[in-house]
Amino acid sequence: MDIGPKDKISNLPEALICHILSFLPIEDSALTSVLSKRWRYLFAFRPNLVFDDSVCLRPPCGHGVIPDYVTSWILNVLERGVLDLDLQVNVNGVRLPSKVFVSKSLVRLRIESGNVRGIDVDDVFLPKLKSLYLHTIMLGKGEDCFEKLTCGCYVLEELVLNNVYSNVWNRSVSSKTLKRLTLWCTESYDKNPHSVSFDTPNLVYLKYSDYVAAKYPKVNFSSLVDATIGLAMTSDQDANASYDALVGNATDFLMGICNVQILCLSANSLAVLTFCCESIPVFNNLIQLTIKTNQSVGWESLPALLKNCPILETLVFEGLRHMYTIKCGDVDGCLCKYSGEVPSCLSSSPVKVLKILRFGEYGIVNQIEMIKIFLETMPHLEQLTVHYNIFIGGDLIIEVSSQLKNFAREASPNCEIQVIPDVLS
Repeated sequence: MDIGPKDKISNLPEALICHILSFLPIEDSALTSVLSKRWRYLFAFRPNLVFDDSVCLRPPCGHGVIPDYVTSWILNVLERGVLDLDLQVNVNGVRLPSKVFVSKSLVRLRIESGNVRGIDVDDVFLPKLKSLYLHTIMLGKGEDCFEKLTCGCYVLEELVLNNVYSNVWNRSVSSKTLKRLTLWCTESYDKNPHSVSFDTPNLVYLKYSDYVAAKYPKVNFSSLVDATIGLAMTSDQDANASYDALVGNATDFLMGICNVQILCLSANSLAVLTFCCESIPVFNNLIQLTIKTNQSVGWESLPALLKNCPILETLVFEGLRHMYTIKCGDVDGCLCKYSGEVPSCLSSSPVKVLKILRFGEYGIVNQIEMIKIFLETMPHLEQLTVHYNIFIGGDLIIEVSSQLKNFAREASPNCEIQVIPDVLS
């Protein structure tokens, strides 16, 4: 006799019940099989499978899931035509099968690992894949697997490679369909790659962190709109940095991104502009520039960079820290006005909106003086927003706000000033 639940849920169509079950942990949805004959196999038809071994009983040996089981599960869902595969594997000794990159059905693939031994990239055939996310894994046996991956993904639109270990020395990304790319390379090697290439003519968003390569044979970003760049020098390059001779050359890469409209540069990238660039390119389309700062990097490259942004509207500083260098004494060697003269990059600046993030983390007095320099020298400034650290006392913030507004009445009367907490930024 059927003693199943006599409620509204049981009277729903089976497809809808399966959809509801998909929101439950797989262990809980499986328990519904005891409710009645009708419910016995419904959980098996849910459209998704989420398996978290942390909620399962550990075997006596204490190593969690048996590695061979993980591999068989992955191959099983691939054979069944899975559309969305998300693997977060931290099982000791697991080597994910190379067939994870062979599927006629996959639309989205995400692999994240902490200690997986690697994935051999033998063949790549993912004709329907639109999104690929790889984080902290080893690919291949030393060859450049990045290009092999993209060439086997015919409609790929988004690619994220975070700390993906492949050929350390040569890497290239080539795709005519790619629109968003994140390539965040590990800093643990402290070595310059020999060659880095990008052939992505339809890319609109780029997030890239790496050491300066010895060469950039191809940099094709003809559609690029938004870029976040974290180029860095190795410790050897940093130790040998000199104003007399370049210690590296990132000019070709920087020329390749000069058509962007929105650009964010790390503090290390400022050093690359100073010591690894023949000449700073002109960013004719740039309307928003964000500069991340720290106290170990100087601002020698900022004056030339700002001069080469003829239509820049919004300038954002994440912090106002920099290392004082001999160039601070030159009128156009820094922005700090240490020379006593106004930097021409500020007096001719087209910037209308200035934002200061993380105000007050270090040296409030020096930061106030720097903001005053901006107010008195940037002729087109219409809005200044200072986002202060929420741990700064309220009385101090009131004083800072009053001081800046009083100064602006004469120095920049057309500029509206806001001082707001960082949590609202």
